[in-house]
Amino acid sequence: FPLSEGIFPLVGWILGPIAGAVASAIGRLIGVFLAPHTAGVPAVSVWGAAISSFAAGAMVLGGKRRMWWLPLTVFFVIAFLLFAGRAVLQNGVSLYAAIAGSFLDWSAILLFALPTRVLIARMINDKNMGKVAVGLFLGTWMIAGLGHVSQAFITYFMFNWPQEVWVSLIPVIPFENLMRCLIGAVIGTGVIAGL
Repeated sequence: FPLSEGIFPLVGWILGPIAGAVASAIGRLIGVFLAPHTAGVPAVSVWGAAISSFAAGAMVLGGKRRMWWLPLTVFFVIAFLLFAGRAVLQNGVSLYAAIAGSFLDWSAILLFALPTRVLIARMINDKNMGKVAVGLFLGTWMIAGLGHVSQAFITYFMFNWPQEVWVSLIPVIPFENLMRCLIGAVIGTGVIAGL
């Protein structure tokens, strides 16, 4: 995966949902040309960058955008149901493999839909840099998972990978996301401390 995925949430938190989405989409589009081997399906990759930063920017504590999380949550739940539902109902993937293989996705949706979204936003806005780092780590887990599910439901309709792939990805996807979280926490803490 491209290491830039670790900062898509940070871009949204700093620039807001619209500017963050545009900036991440442009950055990912440039990345598609500079490192096409990391792009997967290029249009889907750019979409994932944009929706990740958009969702992060929508995590505000007040103001006009404080309710944007509701339609986003509905979208992510529908994307998850299309993704995991197709796997189980149409492609014969076992329920266990679908649940374990999509741990990142459903855990991210839960973190976003529950008040943990607000708790993480408060941690990122805290004066204590330790809390900021923890908030960035958890927030990156959540936002990267939302970006993943928003891409996976599209690519799964294209490729329909079998149960063996689901099982093989059970340990890989959380480990990959932990690396994104470390990148997001380390770079984000430095950026926020510098602001």
